[in-house]
Parts: sequence; structure tokens; C-alpha cells
Amino acid sequence: MKITGNNPELANARSAQAAAARQQAKTAAPAPAAEAATQSTQRAASGGAAAGGVPVTLSNTARTADASRSASDFNAAKVKAIKAAIENGTFRVNAEAVADKLLGNAYETLSRFAHG
Repeated sequence: MKITGNNPELANARSAQAAAARQQAKTAAPAPAAEAATQSTQRAASGGAAAGGVPVTLSNTARTADASRSASDFNAAKVKAIKAAIENGTFRVNAEAVADKLLGNAYETLSRFAHG
């Protein structure tokens, strides 16, 4: 099946242009500007004022979501095993499980819109 509007040559050219622009920005940025950007990011992450002087605040929902995360949300051993399987070429995708999750997520999303 051919997907219309998909031009790999154009995509590769855009990717090369973007990479060149990133490299040029890295080499052209003076050290003080990079330091200022880092400080601005640190201030924003700590809840302080951003570079433009605008305070950054998190909603209660965002704070609650961040606080509710636990170490059990991330299984380092499982990630390591999957990474090794991918590198070895032995990782197999369970298409049925992926399809079930996609359908479940779609049902959940649609039911929220229907009831909300």
C-alpha cells in the first residue's frame, strides 16, 4: 500500500537541514548565552521566574500527578531486558496485545467525550 504525500527524499532533506541548523546554533552560541539559558531553565524548574520575568506555577493536578509517581512506575530490570532483546534482534512485538491496548485506550477516550 502506498501512502500518499510521503516523500522520503523531502523528509531526508528536511532532516539534514534541521541537523545543520542545530549544529550551526551550537557552534555560534557564545558561552554566556548558553549559561543564561541554563540558569533560566533551572529557575523555571524550581518554580522561579522565567527569563522573561513571568513566574512559572504548576497546577494542583500537575503537582498531584508528580507526587503520586512511585518507584514502581519504572521497572529498570524489565527495561534492561527489553533493550538487550532489541539489540540482539530477538525482541518480538505481540501485535494482539498492542491492538488490545489501542482499542482499550480508544474506548476509554471516546467514553470520556460521550459522558463529559
